[in-house]
Order: sequence, then C-alpha cells, then structure tokens
Amino acid sequence: MFTSYFWRFHLNHYPCLVSIAWKTPGWFRGRRYPALAPKGKMLKMGEEEYRQKYQAILDQLDPRKVYEDLGQEAVLLCWEQPGDFCHRRLVAAWLEEALGVTVPELPFNYNPYQKDLFE
Repeated sequence: MFTSYFWRFHLNHYPCLVSIAWKTPGWFRGRRYPALAPKGKMLKMGEEEYRQKYQAILDQLDPRKVYEDLGQEAVLLCWEQPGDFCHRRLVAAWLEEALGVTVPELPFNYNPYQKDLFE
C-alpha cells in the first residue's frame, strides 16, 4: 500500500487507485473509499483541530477491515502534494501503528507506470 496525489495519475486508470478525498476529480475513474474522506468543513480548520477531528473519524473505523477492504496493492489518493500536511499520511500512520504495516508515500522518482506496482 502507498499514498500519493491525484495529479500524479491524471487521466490514467489503474484498479489499485483509491480516492479518499472529500471531493474526487471528475476525470478520476478509480475506486472511492468515502469512510476515509474528511468532512468538507474540516478543510478550513487549522492543522491541530483538523488532526483531532480526523482522528475522531479514524476512531470509528476498524483498521484491519479498512486495510482488507483497500487491499495491500492500493494507492490512496487525495489532493495535496507530497510533503504538505495531508490526511492520507494520517491514514498511513494509523494503519502502520495499528497493523504493523508500512504505508509509504509513493517515491517521487518511482515510475508509477511500472507494471510491478499495479500487478
């Protein structure tokens, strides 16, 4: 499992791509997992308040079920560029802590079109 952002896959479709965003771009044809999406009003919050509200969302979910639903090949997508504060990294940390898995950001130099990532 990896995390990344929508524009890295603009107009490309792979079954492992999963939107966890509040709003998904119209061109995106991958899966959606709304249980991990933040609420719209959260987007205007400061980082600390956002973290608290988003943790409350995660606290209502079973991390093992979420991981099984998504699959280990999933690439969780939202809007923010790598390095910016983002809920996808909160999800990654939550899964890592709860399940002992590793959920890295897809490396910038990794070719996302390499077949082995999507097989």
